[in-house]
Amino acid sequence: MISDRERLTHLVPRTLLWLAAWSLCLIIIGWAVFYFWQFIVMLHIVVLPVAVALLLTALLHPLTSRFRALGMRPIYATWLTMLIALAVLAGVGWFIGLRASEEFPRVIDQLRSTIKDVENWLYSGPLHLQRNQISTWIDSLTDQLSASRNQITQTVLTGATVAVEVLASLVLVVFVTFFLLKDGARIWSWLLKAFGSVAPRVDRAGRAAWTTLSHYVHGTVAVAAVHGVVMGIVLAGMGVPLWAPLAVLIFMASFIPLIGILFAGAVAALVTLGAKGLFYALIFVGILVIEQQLENHVLQPLIVGRALDFHPLAIILVLAVGGVVAGIAGAAVAVPIAAVLYRALPALTGDQPALPPAPPPEPPGEAEGAEGPRTPPAASGPAGDTPAGSSGAAGESGSPERTVPSGARGNAGPAGEDPVNEESPQPRR
Repeated sequence: MISDRERLTHLVPRTLLWLAAWSLCLIIIGWAVFYFWQFIVMLHIVVLPVAVALLLTALLHPLTSRFRALGMRPIYATWLTMLIALAVLAGVGWFIGLRASEEFPRVIDQLRSTIKDVENWLYSGPLHLQRNQISTWIDSLTDQLSASRNQITQTVLTGATVAVEVLASLVLVVFVTFFLLKDGARIWSWLLKAFGSVAPRVDRAGRAAWTTLSHYVHGTVAVAAVHGVVMGIVLAGMGVPLWAPLAVLIFMASFIPLIGILFAGAVAALVTLGAKGLFYALIFVGILVIEQQLENHVLQPLIVGRALDFHPLAIILVLAVGGVVAGIAGAAVAVPIAAVLYRALPALTGDQPALPPAPPPEPPGEAEGAEGPRTPPAASGPAGDTPAGSSGAAGESGSPERTVPSGARGNAGPAGEDPVNEESPQPRR
């Protein structure tokens, strides 16, 4: 009698059944990923600070480890690391504020002069605009701003709410970073207890993922530092005011792919235009485009790709896919997520490495020969006493000495042989 499974196999090709099974599995996985992503989006106020804290921990952990290696307690090493990081941030902020306070008035004067030059060019240039036309444009812009006052007010209130959320997120980032630096190993050991028998696999995968994430953070910081230093030198060489704040802005924007450098470059180009004119602004934009292309196609693949052992083509494709799927946020986290999965999955699914074979046991004769003679010559030691290292239980180091009976002294053999105790039982043959 033909079973239902054989009848189904006859009706539907085996290949089609295999494809249907895999399609069902992919649909279930996609459904789970979608709802998991919705859960992450709902808790973005908590998830995003924790993700930033993980990145900061990967950046600062080598310094904490160095302090612990010097003999400092974990709490002191963590506090010193946090204080150094805050001191660096405070120093950079103080330098930016000092340069801005000194150069901002000059920027305002140069900007007013540039606006007058542009206005004169509009009047006397090839456009030959009339003053009443420009006045009409200004009046229409003012009317549009007045009409959209409610929207502007709502936007300001939304911005205030966002500012409060950002402040709370910063506080959470500081606390999470501190405890990860101090008790990261204990937290990881506590998490491993929930995985039971598969804890060793999860441990290997987690350590591989952490190493990969650390390499990515260090490589990205190096690329952003190169980008900020090069653009800062270019701006300072052109004599553009506020070059230090603009260099820091470019450095921070380099952590956000695509849109970050466009925003920072536009701000720097506008400042250059207002301070030095159109010619210098065009030169800066050209250098910025060239340097950005070198960063995307040379520095990013070589430094970050080498740290992650990724091919440059893989870096570019992952960035493109992340940007298409989730926009700016997807492009920002696409490379670290892909690198972590690429390193963690083999460690999670692979077999545990075999232990090295145990050394073969030594023969009894060689073991006794390595210990040296059991009984020293008869002349050594005080009369009637057996020195340390003699036969029996006294052969062990630190054991009490034993007195040889007087009846056994006359039966002692040649020098180096053990005396025979007549009172001790003889072994059976």
